[in-house]
Amino acid sequence: MPVIEVRDLQKTFRVKEKAPGLSGSVRALFHPEYRSVEAVKGVTLEVEEGEALAFIGPNGAGKSTTIKMLTGILHPTAGDATVLGYNPWRQREQLAFHIGSVFGQKSQLWYHLPPTDTFNLLAKIYELDPDSYRRRRDELVEAFEIGDLLQIPVRKMSLGQRMRCEIAASLLHRPKVIFLDEPTIGLDVIAKQKIRDLIRRANREERTTVFLTSHDAGDIEQLCKRVVIINYGQVIYDDAVHHLKRQHLRTKVISLKLADAWEGLDLPGVRVLKARDYGVKLEVDGAVAATQDVVATLLARYSIVDITIEDPPMEDIISSIFAAQVPEEGPAEPALAATLSGGRQP
Repeated sequence: MPVIEVRDLQKTFRVKEKAPGLSGSVRALFHPEYRSVEAVKGVTLEVEEGEALAFIGPNGAGKSTTIKMLTGILHPTAGDATVLGYNPWRQREQLAFHIGSVFGQKSQLWYHLPPTDTFNLLAKIYELDPDSYRRRRDELVEAFEIGDLLQIPVRKMSLGQRMRCEIAASLLHRPKVIFLDEPTIGLDVIAKQKIRDLIRRANREERTTVFLTSHDAGDIEQLCKRVVIINYGQVIYDDAVHHLKRQHLRTKVISLKLADAWEGLDLPGVRVLKARDYGVKLEVDGAVAATQDVVATLLARYSIVDITIEDPPMEDIISSIFAAQVPEEGPAEPALAATLSGGRQP
C-alpha cells in the first residue's frame, strides 16, 4: 500500500514587490505591494512501501517545496497529503519519529563537534533505548565505514566523509521513509558511488522508502526504478526509469585529455562537441554505438592522459521530454508552452 499519498498539493507564496527609485522604496515601505508565486500547482502522486522514487526537475521547479510540505516544514495552500498515514503539517511531531531527511547543502551534524556527539543527541531526540541505539550506531558505523571519523570535528571532514555521516545520522532511528535532497551534490566520482551504494543498501535490506531529488542522472539510473519529473510546479512525467533511460538517456559525453594532438574519429553515433589540440569532448549515441566500444577504439588510437564519461545534463533530458510531448499534447498545454517558449507562466 502507498506510504506517501499526495492529492492536488499546491503552494503559493506572497512575494513583496521591489519598487524602483527612492520614492518608490519609501512608498513600498509603508504600502508594500505583493504578487503571488505558484511554487507547486496541483501535484498528485503515490509512493509504495519500499519504493525508490526519483523526484526531479530543473531549479525552481517546486521539488524542495514539495519535500518541505511532505515533511511538515511548510503548510500547503491547498490539497492534501499523507506520509505513513500522518498528515505532515498537522502531525509533524508524530511523523518525525518515522522519517529521515538528508539535504546535500544543509547539514544536521554539529559543525564544530564530532559526529558521535550529534548521534548521541539524535538518540535522545528520537527517544531511542540506549542498548538499541548503541547496536544501531555500531551497525551503521561498520556499514558506512566511518569508525575513524566519529571523533573528528565535522568542519575538518571532506564533503564525501560528511555525507556518509549525514546519511548514517538520518538512519539511526530506522525511518520507514527517507527524503534525500541532492545527496551527492559536489562529490567526486568515487564518493558519489559510495553514497549510492549506501542508499541502495538501506532500500534493499531495510525496505526503507527512498524519495530522492537529484540533478545527477547517475543517481537516478543507479538508485531508482521510477522517476517523476516536475516543472513549474506540475508533474509532467511519471514512468519507470528504464523507459526514461531507453527514450531520453541514450547519450553519454566523453571528455578526453590526450598526450598527442587530436586527429579525428570517424565512428557511427559519435559526434565531436569540442576539439582543441589535446582536449576533446565527444557525444555518443547509445542507440548506435556502445560507449565501451568507443572507449576501446579511442584507447587503441590515442595515448590518453585523462578520460571522463558523463550523462547529459538533467536540463537536456527534461527538454527532450518536452519535445517528445509536443506532438501529442500540442503547445496549448500552459506549463509546456511556457517552457518551450523559454518563459515562465504568470
